Amino acid sequence: MFEDADSIPRAKYGGNMAHSDPNISTTLSVEDDDFAMRNSSASVGNNAYYDQGRTSGEGSPMTMSPWNQTSMFAKSPWSQVEENSGPQNGLIGSLVREEGHIYSLAAAGELLYTGSDSKNIRVWKDLKEYAAFKSSSGLVKAIIISGEKIFTGHQDGKIRVWKVSQKNPSDHKRAGTLPTLKDIFKSSINPNNYVEGRGRRRALWIKHSDAVSCLSLTEDKLLLYSASWDRTLKVWRISDSKCLESLNVHDDAVNSVVASVEGLVFTGSADGTVKVWQREAKGKATKHTLVESLLKQECAVTALAITEDGTFVYCGSSNGMVNFWERKEKLAHGGILKAHKMTVLCLVAAGCMLFSGSADKTICVWRRDGSVHTCLSVLSGHGGPVKCLAAEVDEESSKNGDKQWMVYSGSLDKSIKVWRVSEMAADRNGVAMMQQQFGTDTDSIPSENSFTSSTRAASIGKRP
Repeated sequence: MFEDADSIPRAKYGGNMAHSDPNISTTLSVEDDDFAMRNSSASVGNNAYYDQGRTSGEGSPMTMSPWNQTSMFAKSPWSQVEENSGPQNGLIGSLVREEGHIYSLAAAGELLYTGSDSKNIRVWKDLKEYAAFKSSSGLVKAIIISGEKIFTGHQDGKIRVWKVSQKNPSDHKRAGTLPTLKDIFKSSINPNNYVEGRGRRRALWIKHSDAVSCLSLTEDKLLLYSASWDRTLKVWRISDSKCLESLNVHDDAVNSVVASVEGLVFTGSADGTVKVWQREAKGKATKHTLVESLLKQECAVTALAITEDGTFVYCGSSNGMVNFWERKEKLAHGGILKAHKMTVLCLVAAGCMLFSGSADKTICVWRRDGSVHTCLSVLSGHGGPVKCLAAEVDEESSKNGDKQWMVYSGSLDKSIKVWRVSEMAADRNGVAMMQQQFGTDTDSIPSENSFTSSTRAASIGKRP
């Protein structure tokens, strides 16, 4: 149990298992009885609402998950399992240890950073452990890398900053916390710096009062965005660790934030909305203004991704669907990708590829041609929900003209898997599985291997 949840009573949910993560819901039928999921507060009844009584410690994922059973291998080391290195779209290996559920990961060149509810951040190189460092409290919900600095967002509401040693690249030292102790002390003197926090307690506006669920960097890596289950978005200046702005952006937990080109920022929440914000410089500070709401639905928004040029925006939801918008003169809804039977927990857009991970334990691989999205493969092998994804170009394998990607997936089954995916290879078995899953309605799956964003498809799932 993590430290800030020891004294928090668990809510009772009848026959369902409580789960602290607002991005996992039971809005869909669950065929796997071994995974009972927590309802999002946005999916209860007809109208979205924020449950002020809900705290992030209720029903800890670490203690309530069916994958947290004791094992004779509880103290085993991480191990690489070579499973398949031949196919173009296939599993290269697995990293498995009974240490904790994998909640976050980030790839940077040859290195892979992973975070779990053990509070450890581990660094991997060539599928072998390269380094490790540990926070004092709070499971690691988000990791983002900016040069020699690594930022981690935690269940305890803190953002921790780590720095790589110049003398020893495998040595990572704690460089600070956001907000800094100095800024907390200075702000605490002024009563105007206090706002209503979790449980109606007064809290400093520069501090998150609930779990930090996600992090994002601006294109120039000068600003860091942090979003939280406390419904706020905070803007940090990396050069001096100052909190420039705090916005109450949603009516329920914020599950995802992505910064895009031209000062646009997208937020997605358990309240069922996706909002677009415009950043403006105000001297040394910033000002963010709401531009529009792209989506309003009863089910929770659980993941966001955006292409590098800002042309396509993707939104995953607790109903298993992925909505997308195309930006030309303005953002227009392009369609819905029917990929999963259960909650979409993570999305990554890389080049012309989109990867979606789900509570149904699979990863769908999509290739975009214009506005048409083709499902190339369905990657299966995890024994639990796929909680986080990262992707990087496989430079060595792409030299023959077939561009390939290294895809990393972290799961609540306590494992990390590494996949090699080709932009050209299509897996008809995976597509056939999706047809069986969703039927052969042309609006859902127009053809055997193509999911299109036609006018008919674009209307699916829209709400008046």
